[in-house]
Amino acid sequence: MDTKTLAQIERFRKGFPWLDIVAPATPGKGIEVLDEQAASEAAAYADKARVAGKCKFVPASGAASRMFKDIFAGLDVLRGGADVPAGSPVARLAASIRDFAFYTEEVFGTPEDSPAYRRKVAENLLTDSGLDYGSKPKGVLKFHRYPQEVRTALAEHLVEAQEYMRNADGSCNLTVTISPEHRPLFEAALAEVKPVFEQRYGVRYNLTFTYQDKATDTVAVTPDNEPFLDENGQILRRPAGHGALIYNLNQVEDELVSIKNIDNVAHERFLPVTARYKKVLMGRALALRDRIFGFLQALDVESDPCSASCIALCDQIEAFLANTLCVSLPGVAAGPAGATASASAAAARVALLRAKLNRPIRVCGMVKNQGEPGGGPFIIRAADGSTSLQILESVQINKDNPAAVAALSSATHFNPVDLVCCLRNYKGEKFNLLEHVDEETGFISSKSYKGRELKALELPGLWNGSMSDWNTLFVEVPLETFNPVKTVLDLLRPAHQA
Repeated sequence: MDTKTLAQIERFRKGFPWLDIVAPATPGKGIEVLDEQAASEAAAYADKARVAGKCKFVPASGAASRMFKDIFAGLDVLRGGADVPAGSPVARLAASIRDFAFYTEEVFGTPEDSPAYRRKVAENLLTDSGLDYGSKPKGVLKFHRYPQEVRTALAEHLVEAQEYMRNADGSCNLTVTISPEHRPLFEAALAEVKPVFEQRYGVRYNLTFTYQDKATDTVAVTPDNEPFLDENGQILRRPAGHGALIYNLNQVEDELVSIKNIDNVAHERFLPVTARYKKVLMGRALALRDRIFGFLQALDVESDPCSASCIALCDQIEAFLANTLCVSLPGVAAGPAGATASASAAAARVALLRAKLNRPIRVCGMVKNQGEPGGGPFIIRAADGSTSLQILESVQINKDNPAAVAALSSATHFNPVDLVCCLRNYKGEKFNLLEHVDEETGFISSKSYKGRELKALELPGLWNGSMSDWNTLFVEVPLETFNPVKTVLDLLRPAHQA
């Protein structure tokens, strides 16, 4: 076995270390809550700031099988000759079938209250006897109905992009991560709407489909942490989750990137609030960028780390890091005690502050916790003693640690995967994002392969460990901006209805 495979197997055996949670990020302590004036100023900053290109990054890999998990289960019951309860997902689907954008009388017929009709609805929705949605990706499924058209999730992302991600030349750049086998479906969905939307909105779309790199697949093991062999006797490797997409994001040439999952779209009547708060996040990201760039440029001017002006500048930077980004520094950066401090200590302080500032930037929208799934915002202490803002999933939190459980229970917000990133440094150069990943974070989960249990290894999540060493700011956004479609019945929510 190669070194990489051996290292991954060893990771299963030793696991990932629990993160040291200082406290949950809350309003006033890690999460900015902007009033109307501050939000308007942030949105205006997004419109006037200089940007070397914008791009919308949309994770859209994989089939929508989990979206229809309950419908598949109900179909098995109906095929077995039994009926399903009135309140079951299949019954609700059939009873409300006309309210879904994908409904046509040709495919689903006239609704009726019977087991036979419920089975017909489930089969025609999921299998190749009808729409075959059970094997298609979410991005090409019909989400919303309008008087003039029916839109897929991909189409809604195109509409969103032209509203808040236009470049100065009228173009909109999008990078959509997909599975290779789904490319023909995505290309067909794009071809259907691209010329229509370009004419309607006066925009030019530059859309790139990209795949999760197979080189990032991770090895699977048995429950006893031995290599899991497939039917051909080969070690089974699996896609490593969203964390692998840091490689795709690293290929984006634009400076400002908006990240949003494929299923988090709403009917166009929600677009004003969605676009406003995307611009708020962009404005805060660009303002943060410019503040950090100003500090770095000021440090470049200072030739003597022991000078009074450099010491004052370092004090100002430390205060900024602590008050704005919740970054406290290890002892070496506590600061010289005036001009008498040694030159080496002063130089070390400047070097550390420069390293903390000169990193990719992300501003993450946070919504009030209403029981929806999503990673939570926390203040974390690293091995060197420094602290920072991080997004954690519940599986990263040690449930046997009372302090960690208390922090989890007192968290007020969660991240709906609504991020804006700045990917260039103060000299205009692209960051190598792979240099800012925390390899000591990740997930080990239980899966199956053809009826056999296995353990799977996921790389640090894209917005978790893969962005661990970024400069991070959390900003509260309205719950109306978060409208995910995790199950097909979510399409009955008001945000997805005309």
